[in-house]
Amino acid sequence: MLSDVYFPRVNGVSTSIRTFARSLLRMGHRVTLVAPDYGDGAAVPDDSGLEVIRLPSRVIFFDPEDRLIRSRAMRQAVDRLASRPWDVIHVHTPFRAHTLGVRLARRTGCPLVETYHTYFEEYVGHYLPWLPTAITRRLARTASRRLCHEVDHLIVPSVEMVGVLARYGIRTPHSVIPTGLELAEFAGGDGARFRRRHGIDPGRPTLVTVSRLAVEKNIGFLLEVVARLVGEFPTLLFLIAGEGPDAPRLRARVEQLGLRANVRFFGNLNRERELLDAYRAGDAFVFASPTETQGLVLLEAMALGVPIVSTAVMGTATVLAGTGSALVSEEDVDAFADCVARMLRNPELRASLSEAGPRDARRWSTEALMGQVVALYGGLADATDGAGIPALDHPR
Repeated sequence: MLSDVYFPRVNGVSTSIRTFARSLLRMGHRVTLVAPDYGDGAAVPDDSGLEVIRLPSRVIFFDPEDRLIRSRAMRQAVDRLASRPWDVIHVHTPFRAHTLGVRLARRTGCPLVETYHTYFEEYVGHYLPWLPTAITRRLARTASRRLCHEVDHLIVPSVEMVGVLARYGIRTPHSVIPTGLELAEFAGGDGARFRRRHGIDPGRPTLVTVSRLAVEKNIGFLLEVVARLVGEFPTLLFLIAGEGPDAPRLRARVEQLGLRANVRFFGNLNRERELLDAYRAGDAFVFASPTETQGLVLLEAMALGVPIVSTAVMGTATVLAGTGSALVSEEDVDAFADCVARMLRNPELRASLSEAGPRDARRWSTEALMGQVVALYGGLADATDGAGIPALDHPR
């Protein structure tokens, strides 16, 4: 697997890659991940069994959280990697990792798969604000067409994203396979412990969101919702877990709205325990991002039995369809605030939504979904077996 991002960079793509890798390892396959080097001392999770090759990289001036693999390192990596036997090459991001994957596939004859994780048309304008929106959108569509037509097969996380790619004119064969969730990782959590640790009264009405702090995640909208709710719920507390480039603007917006006593930022929390506790500390999980291809945090909240209030756009529409664990709202401050208020007023409704969450989450178990991925890998490898590429028809 090849990616331009991985832990310690915290985002949905890193989480998705880790879920893919761990699932494949449990199934008996060997997995190698090529990703950027984030520098000495960068904390990474325990990836026991996963071979991670870090390539020298540099900071991106307009997005300092991320790294760009250096061209020379990429060229040298192709030579090293091409000498090793692979069944499938799977790319997760469309930058240097994509270029490396295309070159490696051409050298080895291996099938090339790419997951379309990110709705770039909606993201790119936030990172290139000096360009007109029409230009950035056109650039994103053109780049997507070129990149997708260089691979053999696309994995697309949701039906809604398939529709977007079809509008772009992309003809590459595709499969709709969400990443899913390792349910065993989201069976714990202690909200009371989190509240005690951070001095939050057990009876205080509390909302929580878990997100990268970026403009496209629409957290500013949630702050407007909180400002609307504090009239009825003056002690309301909004917990925000995550980090990102939009943090300074969001903190300033909290001050402008007079919400200093109602909003707390917690940064990135340890996923093994503290993040689970933070989820459980909420009376409701709130989410309003319009650009998600999957919405993994919604699945995490479901699995932990946290009632959800969310918009349903793109990948979140797929996740929330037919669920019993969420109230769905349009992206309107009054409508969204009304849904949250209804939940806060009604303990029976919260209990009902909470009980439905783990049932809803089981539909997204990674075991079943990764079986589809392995079947796809095997079919593609079988198709190239005549060229001397070993087929992935059993765990190695």
